[in-house]
Order: sequence, then structure tokens, then C-alpha cells
Amino acid sequence: MADSMTQSAQISSSQELADGQNSVAAKDSKMSDSFLSSSPVSLIQSPEVKDLVHWRDPKKSGVVFGLSLLTLLSLAAFSVISVVSYLLLALLCVTISFRIYKAVVQAVQKSDDGHPFKALMEKDVSVPPETFRKHVDASLTHINRLLKQLRKLFLVEDLIDSLKLAVVMWLLTYVGAVFNGITILILGKRLFCLPLVLPQTQIDHYMEIARTQVNTTMAK
Repeated sequence: MADSMTQSAQISSSQELADGQNSVAAKDSKMSDSFLSSSPVSLIQSPEVKDLVHWRDPKKSGVVFGLSLLTLLSLAAFSVISVVSYLLLALLCVTISFRIYKAVVQAVQKSDDGHPFKALMEKDVSVPPETFRKHVDASLTHINRLLKQLRKLFLVEDLIDSLKLAVVMWLLTYVGAVFNGITILILGKRLFCLPLVLPQTQIDHYMEIARTQVNTTMAK
């Protein structure tokens, strides 16, 4: 009788343990799906980003390219604080000038059109709690994965992977001696202009060659 009760207790505890593991796995799967849905990869593959990169709307792509290049050149020449201050100052000059201009026009015409930015001021700019929690959960998953990977690399769990990281860091010291991060980003902006020079089929052909070479090297 005692043996049967002991066996029943063991079976019950095993089932509870299995249910707990299944619930944890389901939670991890849900977190992983949330992370993938809001990861930078999904953002890059979005139709809006593809339209910008492929210059489907030249005006919009030109504005994005020009503003981003201007920002990078400004950061290369000035500090981040100076660039941010000048940008905000320029924005304030535009909005204040427009506000004064509209006030003068209303005074001359004796009209009562109200605040010129009334439509923008009435828009809801608050962040929904669900969206905030979603991005926090995705970021937390990303951070945890990064910390686990760094622990494996720097505590030499796999000697080969740690040696690979050491070689990459050593090569990056030479890259850093020639370029800084802003310079590399400015050079990378030239890739944004490739669709204007080469047809999309040719770009896809070269991208496929590069992807094949990378996969072959990683396999070796």
C-alpha cells in the first residue's frame, strides 16, 4: 500500500514537473515570437524600408538619404551635443518664425484662424502601454541572449569560438586605427545609392554571390 502511494506521488510530481517545463517552453516560444516580430531583421524587411532602399519614391528616398548623410557628416565634424543643439535650434527657429508669420497675417486680415499648429497639437502622441511592454519584452529577450553569448565567449566555454572573437577584435583594432565609426557609416551610405547605378537584378546577383561565399566560409 505504501509502495503504491509512493509511486502515485512520484507520478504526480513528474506530471507537475512536465507541465511546468511545457509552460516555460510556451512562454519562451511566445517571447521569441515577440522578439522576432519586432527585431531589426523584420524592420529591414518591411515594405516601407524596401521602398526607401530601392528608390521606388525618389523624393522620399532622396530626403531620407540627404538628411541621414547630413547628420553623419555633422557628427563627424562636431560633437553629439552640438549637433543635437543645432538641430533643435533650427527646428525652433522654423516653428517660431511660422507662428509669428501666421499671427501677423491674422492681425492684418483680422481673421480668427486660431493656432497654426492646432491640428498637430491635438494629435495623440502618447505610447500605448501594450506597445511599450511589447518592445520592452523584445529588448529584454535580446539583452539576455547577448549576455549569455558574451558569457560563453569570454569565459571560454568553446575555445574555438573564443579564438574567433579574439581574431575579429584584433582585426578591428586595425580598422579602428584607419576609420572611426562615423566614417564607416558614411562609406556605408554609398550602398544606399546602388539602386540608382545598378539594376535590381544585378544587385540581387551580387548579393547572392556574397551570401554564398559567407555561407561557405562559415561552414568551413
